[in-house]
Amino acid sequence: MTDIPGEAPGQQAAAGIRASHGAIAAGGDVVGSSTQYITAGQAFVLPPEAYRPIPDDAADGGISNIASDLFVGRNDELTALKEAFTRPGKVVVHAVHGLGGVGKSALAAHWAGRRPERLRWWVTADDASAVDAGLAALARALQPALAALPAEVQSERAVDWLTRHDGWLLVLDNVEDPRHIRPLLDRLPGGRILITTRRATGWHHYATAIRLGVFRPDESLELFTRVLTHHGPRDTDGADAVCEELGHLALAVEQAAAYCAETGIPPLAYLDLLAQWPATMFAAGAEGGDAERTIARIWHLTLDRLSDTPLAGDLLRVLAWYAPDRIPRSLLEGLAEPPRLAAAIGRLTAYSMITDNGDATWSVHRLVQALARTPDPDDPHRRPEAIDHARDQATTRLADTFPTGSYDQPDTWPLCRAVLPHADALTHHHTPDHDTTRTARVLHLTALYRFGQGALAPAIHALQRALATEERIRGNDHPHTLTTRNNLARAYRSAGELSRAVQLQECTLHDSERVLGNDHPDTLITRNNLAYTYRVAGRVDDAITLGEQVAAGLSRLFGDNSRETLIARSNLASAYSQAGRTTDSIALNEQVAADFARLLGDDHPDTLIARGNLVSSYNETGRAAEAVALAEQVAADVSRVFGKDHPRTLSARANLASSYDSAGLTAEAISLGEQVEADLGRVLGEDHLETLTARANLASSYDSAGRTAEALTLSEQIAVVRTRVLGEDHPDTLTTRANLAYYYHQMERTADAMTLGLQVAAARARVLGIDHPDTLTACHNLAAACRSAGRIATAIALGERVAAARARVLGEDNPDTLTTQANLAHSYQQAGRTADAITLGEQIAAVFARVNGEDHPETLTVRANLATAYTRAGRATEAVILGEQIVAARARVLGEDNPDTLTAQANLASAYASAGCAADAIALQEHVIAARTRVLGKDHLDTLIIRGNLAVTYWDAGRPHDALALLRQVVTERERVLGPDHPKSMQVVRTLQKWIQIVAKDDERGAAPSPR
Repeated sequence: MTDIPGEAPGQQAAAGIRASHGAIAAGGDVVGSSTQYITAGQAFVLPPEAYRPIPDDAADGGISNIASDLFVGRNDELTALKEAFTRPGKVVVHAVHGLGGVGKSALAAHWAGRRPERLRWWVTADDASAVDAGLAALARALQPALAALPAEVQSERAVDWLTRHDGWLLVLDNVEDPRHIRPLLDRLPGGRILITTRRATGWHHYATAIRLGVFRPDESLELFTRVLTHHGPRDTDGADAVCEELGHLALAVEQAAAYCAETGIPPLAYLDLLAQWPATMFAAGAEGGDAERTIARIWHLTLDRLSDTPLAGDLLRVLAWYAPDRIPRSLLEGLAEPPRLAAAIGRLTAYSMITDNGDATWSVHRLVQALARTPDPDDPHRRPEAIDHARDQATTRLADTFPTGSYDQPDTWPLCRAVLPHADALTHHHTPDHDTTRTARVLHLTALYRFGQGALAPAIHALQRALATEERIRGNDHPHTLTTRNNLARAYRSAGELSRAVQLQECTLHDSERVLGNDHPDTLITRNNLAYTYRVAGRVDDAITLGEQVAAGLSRLFGDNSRETLIARSNLASAYSQAGRTTDSIALNEQVAADFARLLGDDHPDTLIARGNLVSSYNETGRAAEAVALAEQVAADVSRVFGKDHPRTLSARANLASSYDSAGLTAEAISLGEQVEADLGRVLGEDHLETLTARANLASSYDSAGRTAEALTLSEQIAVVRTRVLGEDHPDTLTTRANLAYYYHQMERTADAMTLGLQVAAARARVLGIDHPDTLTACHNLAAACRSAGRIATAIALGERVAAARARVLGEDNPDTLTTQANLAHSYQQAGRTADAITLGEQIAAVFARVNGEDHPETLTVRANLATAYTRAGRATEAVILGEQIVAARARVLGEDNPDTLTAQANLASAYASAGCAADAIALQEHVIAARTRVLGKDHLDTLIIRGNLAVTYWDAGRPHDALALLRQVVTERERVLGPDHPKSMQVVRTLQKWIQIVAKDDERGAAPSPR
């Protein structure tokens, strides 16, 4: 059973908030996932020049792909273009429009070929993908080393170069829709752009339009005569009549003259042939009307002349189903023996029916293709059965040529990109009722590739059409139908359409059990996929129940040591982790990793994936040192096996960056995170889902380092892109907006945090359901924002509802349930309900210790909150004892310099001060200041806070002048780092002013300083 690759469990971006699918960790379905079935590929190595921008002087020697061959007339139009492009302006854009085949491209090439610009470049622009392809070719011409990069990266490099220079000319040929080129036009501040298009309207926002009509009679006659007599004198009698019959259409005139020159038929005989086969070729709705019927006559006569090579007509009908440009040789191979195939291609090239691009690809004029696809029972070259057969041949060649297997292998991407436009053209050129099982295969393969590239919408559309075909031809119960239905459900899941995914997978599982049996491998795979969807949908208990059934079934069918069984157990471990059963999760992941290494070897992809999953488990349970050590090993091993630019390597490096962040190694996390984000953008594209995930993780690292403003800016950018790519209601988009609300909260923009938090909670409730874990997380975060805004009663009411809901949905001992209760205790404390805060805090600390262990980071955090509650309740001795225990545990587990250890020391210093141990408090705070300055930097917010706390301790210890001196420094630093209007800056200013007044009064009366 074939599956869409690539599922990944989530990652926490920050405390109390769910992140953007985090570290791109492994997980997902049993078969076909990029985390499971993997084929090692060759390293994707790029030359050094590919990493640098295109040089400024790249076009100094002159670069052009524009060649103008035979050209006649058009003097008025050439004069108009010359005048138009001499007018001043930052960017000059003109559009030449007219009927297809009228000579727009010839005019543009002739005019552009004689322009003085250093760079003159021709771009076929009939759709947005063609524009990108032309720009990518420009990038390669400017910097050949870019050839190994993905096409979208090449096109972006070209646009970047154009925006930074002038003195260039672009010709955008055959633009079908102004919207296809508007993104490009909007970005170009200078240069000259000439557009050719069939569209006569719609250009007033973009360009000055120039209409191009057919030739004047004398011009078309000149063109016909020059082509006919190119190799010597010929009989030209009747040439004017031929031109008249062809409607003076440039393309038709040139092709007719070439036919007469090639075959020796005089113009009058050519005219007689046209009369015998009138232009009735196109069906209703075909493009161009009379012009296309004229071209159709020529095509018919040309095919008659090629009748001694029947394969030529067969090939042309096959080529008609592909995109017009850059048709790869591989799509023709196998249609005939190589000598016959070469001969037929040569005849078609000689008669100008196809164009050899010189790089093992061919192009066919789109009008010729349109005619060749149009059946006519009266035309021997276009009989309906011949056209249907050609469509079937084209489909078979696409199905056999499109790569199969894992689409995260970069070495498959060039062929995928080369063939994809032709697969799209094939399915566009006929209605779904003509689809065959081979068409369904083409749709399925292109969907798998697009899924891997993050293009979910077209992947879903292709799978929907493939499923309809499978059901119509094979029936609802055929294994291929069930596979397609399962993959469509997985695509729905990735697109955030969880209800559709669950409904479709439940239906598929029911049919698989009925048709194949409960223990059939495909049934077990479908059951595993449904378990994963349940997990994503927040139905964790259902996911575990189903996952345990899958693991047991595969073990029974294949044995405990089978690859399938181990993968199912790995997925089950992820479900345990989501349910808060961290001990079970780690134990199972450790066993799976050990079994894979024993059975397949240390370097096998499955072993590396299992170890990556174990890294995630270690991070989730606070075993930071073990997580970092293993993540470093996995990243090195994956890079060695797959190559440094392979997506799997980049994912492993992203996991390592997240591990650094979790371990408090923020500098290392940011350095590596920035590299990974840049590499993913270069290899996969700036808008790829994995690139956006890496960018979100980088924002989280910025926040951990105190660079919250940068985190906020980056998250705002991510939100824009995810909204555009995925839609407003996609879970990833909502996660990004939740992260934004958190960063607003960190920046003390409480109104913005509450507004956005409320929007996210409402959207998640509508999209995911009121009891979905992500919805409850949004409500949890909203309660925290309310508490920060001083709306304590609202925070308590909402916190109590979320705590009850999480206990009911996730369980009493789930870490998320306990986290909400811990925040609720904090709200009680702020509301003055100290006894309630302490009682709840003690209960939570006991549960955390029982569930996660005494040394788990979350256990220590809850106990730290309890120590703070003891301090505020006047139970200073208990606060000191508990604080000293926490400091010792964090130093032992996390290290002396870990930010959480330093936070525990700062809290202990406050407890010392409250207990009257001023000397101990001052000594410890001075130590924390030195450590935070060294580890986090002097401008980190935590460093600024502890310096302010030390000033307070000086003041309370009767050292007012030391306190004032230090607080003045803190005011200066906060205003420089945060700005004078930041609440934390204003707070210390008010304290400083108050202290100055107190000291002044005390100095006047010679008294000791008043206590704070």
